[in-house]
Order: sequence, then C-alpha cells, then structure tokens
Amino acid sequence: MTIVIKPGWSKPSTILFATETPANEKAFAFALAQAVESGASLIVFHAYDTLVATSSETSGIRYFDYGAAARIEQKTLEPLAERVRAARIDCEVVVRPGLPADQILSFLRERQVDRVVMGTHSPGPIGKLLLGSVAEAVLRTARVPVYIVGPDVVDGEYRRFATRTILCAVSMSEASPIVAEFAAGLAAQHGARLVLQHVIRPQSRSEELAGRTIEEIEEDLLALIPVDLQDRVKVQPIVVPGDPTEELLFQAQAQMADLIVLGAQGASAFAAITRHGVVYKVLAHAHCPVITLSPAVLAQAGIYSGSRAAESYLAGVF
Repeated sequence: MTIVIKPGWSKPSTILFATETPANEKAFAFALAQAVESGASLIVFHAYDTLVATSSETSGIRYFDYGAAARIEQKTLEPLAERVRAARIDCEVVVRPGLPADQILSFLRERQVDRVVMGTHSPGPIGKLLLGSVAEAVLRTARVPVYIVGPDVVDGEYRRFATRTILCAVSMSEASPIVAEFAAGLAAQHGARLVLQHVIRPQSRSEELAGRTIEEIEEDLLALIPVDLQDRVKVQPIVVPGDPTEELLFQAQAQMADLIVLGAQGASAFAAITRHGVVYKVLAHAHCPVITLSPAVLAQAGIYSGSRAAESYLAGVF
C-alpha cells in the first residue's frame, strides 16, 4: 500500500485560526508562532450566529442587518490581524454568519488550508470538550490536521514555542504507519525528538505478549518510521501496559512533550471513545497542544475505514 502524506501537513503554507470573540489569546499565540516558523499565511476565521438589530429611520421597524453584523465582527478581530501583519505574515480576516462547525468545514472545502488551529475553554461540569460539538465536528471531519490548544496547555512563549519533543500514540493498526510518518515528518521539520508510544490494554495483554517481549514490540514500532526519515529523526519507542489515556498523559509529562500526535479512524469509533472520556481527557488535561488526523485525513493518505461499527480503542487511533 502506498501512503501519501501531503507536505503541507508537516509544513503548512496556510493556517486557519478558528476563533470565538474575544479570541483565545493562548491559542492565537500558538497559531501565530506556527505561521512565523513556517512562513505560512494566517486566516483568522470567525463564525457568528448573532445579528445586529437596526431600526429604519423612516418606518422605525426593527430588522436584522447582516452587513452591520459582519462589520462589527470584522472590526473586533482586526487587532489580531494587525499583530499578525506586524510579524510580517500575510493575514486575512474571514467572518461568516452561521453555525461555527458548519462554516469552518465549509471554508475548508472552498479554500486551500493546510492546518486548523483551535483553542478550548475549561471543561464544563458535564465533561464536554471545550468547544463541545464544534470541536468534535471539526476533529472528526476536517480534511487537514487539527491543532488543539486545550485549557491546561502551558503558554509556549516562555520557550519561544519551540517543539523539541513530539509524543505520538501508535499501535499495529492499519492507520498507525500514517500517524507515525506524519509525526516523524513534524519531528524532522522541527528538529525534534520523537517518542512513539504503544499502550497494551489489560484485556489485550496476553494476546499481544504471546511469545513476544516488550523489546520486540518496540522494534516493530521503529519499523513504522519511513526509511528516508530514519536518519533524520531520533526515535524512542515506548511500550507499556495500562490505561491508554493515563499512560499517554503520563508520558507527555515525563518526556516533557511539546506536542501530542493522535489519529482518528471512523466516526463511530470516535463517538465511542468520547463516551469513555479518552478524547476529552487528553484534550482537556494535556499540558501541551494536541494535533489530530481525522478519518478524512487518513482516507486521503490511503486508509479507508472499513466497518463503521468498530467500537474498540486502538492506541493512536481514536
């Protein structure tokens, strides 16, 4: 099988920063830093679902002024654009009426964008993702990698937004070579160390370790790295038994990861993991940003999800 990784996924030429108003300053800082590092143009995108009520001078009848609403939203976001341009980066502000998730995905179909950057709020009392259905819809269906800055992410400015260590969750699933190659490409781009982690769940331990050692499985993980990247990236494989979410968050701290890479395969699988809290916990509690590859991204690279009924967790594929 030929795996196709688009160059823009590792080194974007156009980044879309999906924002609310007021903007998430921490997420904006990460988006701007990535644009500066890669020389990418930055699109500041905002979808609004409120309209400005205006009364006619002649009739006094109140009506909704779509143009006025757009101008107000545009004006609110213009200071962000000025900061981007001050960094000598091309910037465009796009505001659209409608549901945020729908408008973000529609825009991605219309324009050439290589990466989406989104911020999140603190988790709610019922444990929803920061942006709720907006984040879930974008993560599940965007045709480009999605970079999420969660509420517990440490401000990157103190380390000049450097990416020195990337943690990638992988397994022996069909999608893992793509996830690993994408992570390796990012590591090569940043000159970063790459940690490949596979977590063996308790119910799978006897099957995965039957006649094999942890060291042998770690050797299999190294084989996920493309030959042309093996000499360019320092890779450390880690195989441990336990709970995938807990181990991923633990290793992110222990390895001082600057970025976590995860894959997603199948909408029903994503929904299943959301119910069990894996996605929520990683995005809500990771101290570093998380970049995800949706089923649509994996499909472009040559992986097509077979059964939509799959409900089991695969490390690196959620």
